[in-house]
Amino acid sequence: MKKIKPPIIELEQITEVKKLEELQESETIERRKIQNFVKENIALCNMKFEKTILSNVEITNSKLEKNTFTDIRFINCNFSNTSFENTCFIRCQFENCKMTGGSFVEARLYQVEVIDTNASYSNFSLASMEKVSFQNTTLANSYFQENKLKNIYLEKANLMRSAIL
Repeated sequence: MKKIKPPIIELEQITEVKKLEELQESETIERRKIQNFVKENIALCNMKFEKTILSNVEITNSKLEKNTFTDIRFINCNFSNTSFENTCFIRCQFENCKMTGGSFVEARLYQVEVIDTNASYSNFSLASMEKVSFQNTTLANSYFQENKLKNIYLEKANLMRSAIL
């Protein structure tokens, strides 16, 4: 299988978001750079993120549900114990991220690349995944139930003690 690479986002076309918590539900965030943001217990739902870079973002114990992420790069982010239920990821890349205890129930992942990431204890039940690549990624103790899988690429992925039903 050919490795999937999301499109490179031109940095000079991106403006920086200063306060993520001021974003409104149902808002579209496009061509933005969100960096060095730390917040716990927030809810950002029903939003669209397009052609955006999230770098050194830490959103933990939160709800990022029913969102759509298209052409997004997540770099050095921490989304531990965060729910992405019913969220759609299209042409996204996660690099060196932490998503332990994350919930991806009924999420859709299409052309997603996950590199050097820890997603242990995550729940991917009922998720649909197509053209997804996990490279040097830990998925230990994670839960996969009734998934729709097509063209999944695993390279040095740790699935130890994961439930795949």
